[in-house]
Amino acid sequence: MLASFAILPCGVGQELKEHVAAVVKLVADSGLEYKLGAMQTTIEGEQSDVMELIMKCHNLMMERAPRVLTSITLDDRKGATGRMEGKVADVEAVLQRWVSHE
Repeated sequence: MLASFAILPCGVGQELKEHVAAVVKLVADSGLEYKLGAMQTTIEGEQSDVMELIMKCHNLMMERAPRVLTSITLDDRKGATGRMEGKVADVEAVLQRWVSHE
């Protein structure tokens, strides 16, 4: 399963980098493959591991902010693995060139 998610703490001011960094550390320490993007983080793994990690991240942010908005996009394809890199490679193959990506 691939999951892209964004967590927005509300009520903590305009500088969010310290809060985001705390979540990214949790993701990095999880052992799941991930890519940090400018507007979201994408992780890949088994459904239960992915959803558990996203909820841990949400709950960590709830400890830091009075209100948290979390958005999640899931791509779940039976038997598919390595899709975080594979999806980009598929588009590059069609275009026959490298494309900028996170």
